[in-house]
Amino acid sequence: MTAVLPQTPSFRLDGRRALVTGAGRGLGLAAATALARAGAEVTLCARSRSELEAVAETMCAEGLAADTLVLDVTDITSFAAAIEARPPYHVFVNNAGTNRPKPFTDVTPEDFDVVMGLNVRAAFFAAQAVCRRMIAAKIAGSVIHVSSQMGHVGGERRSIYCASKWAMEGFSKSMALDLAPHGIRVNTLCPTFIETPMTRPFFADATFRANVLAKIKLGRIGTVEDVMGAVLFLASDASALMTGSSLLIDGGWTAD
Repeated sequence: MTAVLPQTPSFRLDGRRALVTGAGRGLGLAAATALARAGAEVTLCARSRSELEAVAETMCAEGLAADTLVLDVTDITSFAAAIEARPPYHVFVNNAGTNRPKPFTDVTPEDFDVVMGLNVRAAFFAAQAVCRRMIAAKIAGSVIHVSSQMGHVGGERRSIYCASKWAMEGFSKSMALDLAPHGIRVNTLCPTFIETPMTRPFFADATFRANVLAKIKLGRIGTVEDVMGAVLFLASDASALMTGSSLLIDGGWTAD
């Protein structure tokens, strides 16, 4: 008697188009690299033309498929117009974000508006623009919101950031319900503290670094490489039955 073995779903993305916002550095750069190496044609989106062109040039030199989209995602009208003018995407990594760490009593209306404007408003309408194109083209795609462990817990000096990521967790679940009939999956990726150009200055504070390490049970700050496999999993057929969920890469932070 011969056993019938199941086939492992593919992590490959050949023939698919992927859009990554905040792709010039940090997590966005890592996500774009992971997707391109899996065969996707990747559009790198950010405000900095020089950063994007340098990344695209390096990727193309490696034989990867990459182009650039230089714009500010907070300009939701321009972003929607740019997406409408391009072929639809199969994968969207909604990564652009920011933080202004301050004690709750020191947060200004400007701080609130900047963080919520990018992390919530721009992220929401960027996803809307991309998903409208997916639906029109009848693409069963994957939307990956780059959220945070702070969308599941609280943190000192993180009141606005936590508010923005809890909001993202909420609208992501509702998106998943609305888009499931179209075959579009929506999930969040929730890393712990990852060393990137945005977070590196925080770790110069020895007390802050020690406090973070005390909560990461695996005992180290995350790297962008720690997130790359998770992005590929959520983008590919390997996660075909996963939607409305959160994938926590937090070294055990939220387990305590």
